[in-house]
Amino acid sequence: MTLSPPTTSAAPGTVTTVLPAAAARRRLPRRVIGEPTGNSSAPVGTRSRSYRTMNVIVTILLSIGGIVMIAPLVWTFSTSLKTKEAVFSLPPQWIPDPVQWETYIRVWSAGPLASGILNSLIVSVSVTVVGTVSSAIAAFAFAKMRLPFKNVIFLAMLSAIMIPFPTIMIPQFKMFADAGMVDTLWPLILPGLFGNIVMIFFLRQFLDSVPDSIIEAAKLDGAGYLRIFFTLIFPAIRPAIAAQFILWFMAVWNDYLAPIIYLNTPERQTLQLVIGSFNATYASQTDYPLIMAASFIALIPVLVVFVVFQRQIIESVALSGSKA
Repeated sequence: MTLSPPTTSAAPGTVTTVLPAAAARRRLPRRVIGEPTGNSSAPVGTRSRSYRTMNVIVTILLSIGGIVMIAPLVWTFSTSLKTKEAVFSLPPQWIPDPVQWETYIRVWSAGPLASGILNSLIVSVSVTVVGTVSSAIAAFAFAKMRLPFKNVIFLAMLSAIMIPFPTIMIPQFKMFADAGMVDTLWPLILPGLFGNIVMIFFLRQFLDSVPDSIIEAAKLDGAGYLRIFFTLIFPAIRPAIAAQFILWFMAVWNDYLAPIIYLNTPERQTLQLVIGSFNATYASQTDYPLIMAASFIALIPVLVVFVVFQRQIIESVALSGSKA
């Protein structure tokens, strides 16, 4: 094997070394389109086609799942616009003919629907807003503050999740009855103002990713715990709070067992009890469009809350996935 001698350029004092042709070929990577590379076992074109095929399959499956989940909502709205006879028509009509928009006018005079919506809003908003702040502060205390027997108290609180509501239903009713709060909204509001155990657990786990050095630096600058929480901690866990807020709002809004225990007067009943009374009264009259109209109205606040907080929910899922 003969090596090529180095050559000099025309400019004086400048020497340019030319590598041998064989050494140059050894230094250049061999990358050809469609040829297998280091860790791949299939050509680039084949992998691209498999990725596209997988994306199409996933899109089809998600579309089918979305249709299955949204179909009851569409059927509820469609039934609310039908006549009594069209509800039982075969084959079923997804598009009502004729459309009965006056059902949504008649539903307001068929029962105390307006007062039911107002009572449900009072209970749901007060419980979720105040209870969310209480839960976030409690989660911050359990995660970042030095408290005696902190872990013991946290485990005891978690053990309360295993106690079903029917077990404490009678003692709790007697307690509120002795306080004169039966047939008022207070038995539905007061227990939730002190927080939600599931939310406290979720936020405490979320706060473990926040560095302790940030809190120590803020304490050295003279900030108190409440200022640290509302200035540093609350913005950091806002996506997680939004996700838990929606779940809790839906649970309180759709609650039926607790209101039926404490509320007797129709004007003080929540929306779910009003819809239940609609079902008991108008189902025997086969007036299902009226019942479906009231049910669809009950879904609107939950949909509005979800639309408002959907960005925070996506951020919460993205942050959870990045930490996993």
